[in-house]
Amino acid sequence: MSTTTQSTLFRFATAGSVDDGKSTLVGRLLHDTKGILADQLAQIARTSAERGFAHGEFDFALLTDGLRAEREQGITIDVAYRYLATDTRSFILADCPGHVQYTRNMVTGAATADAVIVLVDSRRGVSEQTRRHLAVVSLLRVPHVIVAVNKIDLINFDGTTFRAIEDDVYRVATSLGLDAPHVLPVSALDGDNIVELSPRTPWHDGPTLLDLLETLPTIGARDDEHFRLPVQSVIRPQGGLSPEYAADPDEAERLRDYRGFAGRIASGTVNVGETVTVFPGGWQTTVTGIRVAGAEASAARAGQSVALTLADEVDAARGAVIAAAGTLPVGLREAEVEVFQLDARPLRSGDRVLVKHGTATVQGLVSEVLSRRELDTLSHERADALAVNEIGRVRLRFAAELPLEPYARNRESGALLIIHPVDGATLAAATVVDLD
Repeated sequence: MSTTTQSTLFRFATAGSVDDGKSTLVGRLLHDTKGILADQLAQIARTSAERGFAHGEFDFALLTDGLRAEREQGITIDVAYRYLATDTRSFILADCPGHVQYTRNMVTGAATADAVIVLVDSRRGVSEQTRRHLAVVSLLRVPHVIVAVNKIDLINFDGTTFRAIEDDVYRVATSLGLDAPHVLPVSALDGDNIVELSPRTPWHDGPTLLDLLETLPTIGARDDEHFRLPVQSVIRPQGGLSPEYAADPDEAERLRDYRGFAGRIASGTVNVGETVTVFPGGWQTTVTGIRVAGAEASAARAGQSVALTLADEVDAARGAVIAAAGTLPVGLREAEVEVFQLDARPLRSGDRVLVKHGTATVQGLVSEVLSRRELDTLSHERADALAVNEIGRVRLRFAAELPLEPYARNRESGALLIIHPVDGATLAAATVVDLD
């Protein structure tokens, strides 16, 4: 494994139906990778004994079910974030809820993930909730999908049953347009094929779950994509820059009329001297300065928060986008989007909404609800509304042009939030479908 791969941060989420063992799986990973403090382990051991576990056995779900209601009910309600590290990689993991009513939280956990682990109970096989979670993974374009067929010990490590589930998973993935997922048999409770290959599944020759997590490539900093900086604010210091922004008084005087366009780089890289285009307006200018954490820099990349200075006085404010010259998409006032409905209030044709894209928020209209994805057949069915947790397609109109790109090409520029215009609640998450 290369040094680059070893030093990367890898984000992954878990999902699956109720009681498929998501929290237990994460707890097992934390335990077997020595990611638990001794006092925490002692507390878990005491609680496990109180719940009837044999001496030396643990209820691993206790390591991730952080809310009191979760521990008492033995379910996951909120997304639980945990951190662990091995000799080769650091991880941020999100344990997502399995209940249908909490599926919206799974969108939160998976949106920034490099991989999603979808658990399937080997006794039940692929369920409707499995298809729903795989559909969300497809909607969010998560780069890697791992399907862990859990509780393999409860079917006596039967390879034939596993292969049948594996075939079902591949069929669903193909229907959703997902690349072939990694499917492996595991027992989260006993640790089979989690960190070490299990002798009880001789028909499975690898990899283990940890092998995959340590070797799958990350999303990376997205610095191989076109440069995009959604402007969050315009910095205009009065009377020159304060000492923390200027190395000496002469520099402060020189930068008395400083005007920096601040924000977090969504994709690509930018260098001093590079030509950029500003949306809206289409002004073309040159980057004359870059500040990262208050210090001058010659370049910056995706994920960094920066302040850029430009050669010309362009008219740009919060909501503007600075992009590499020649790559700025055409502004659109209408787009077809894939929607995951998060709010209990249905989304209907004719609804007036707010649409958030990057740092811009504009008025919008749901001009038409086009379809709902039927999770039994995975087909799109005609619909006039989308209820909570449903996935469908909608046509949106905007009061101002937005520089949208297909989500499949750029996860930042192709993502939208649909917001209630009165109470500010997030109604739905949306991704832009292919614009061609």
